[in-house]
Amino acid sequence: MAKQLTRLPNDKIIFGICSGLAQYFEIDKTIVRIIMVLLLVFTGFFPVGLIYIIAYFIMPVDSYSGTSNPDIIK
Repeated sequence: MAKQLTRLPNDKIIFGICSGLAQYFEIDKTIVRIIMVLLLVFTGFFPVGLIYIIAYFIMPVDSYSGTSNPDIIK
């Protein structure tokens, strides 16, 4: 199955965007969250915050959300 960038609503702090990015790039979600906060602080809200909000509306929700076992397909 092809890799797909999705939001993870069950593993979120705000919208699950950082968790989805971490899963897609196979890195720790804490690192992605720290990078996101640093980018927000150093660039201001406009570029990174706007992209984050747009990603919330564009990225699909993970099809496995709500299940404890990702091998179970809804």
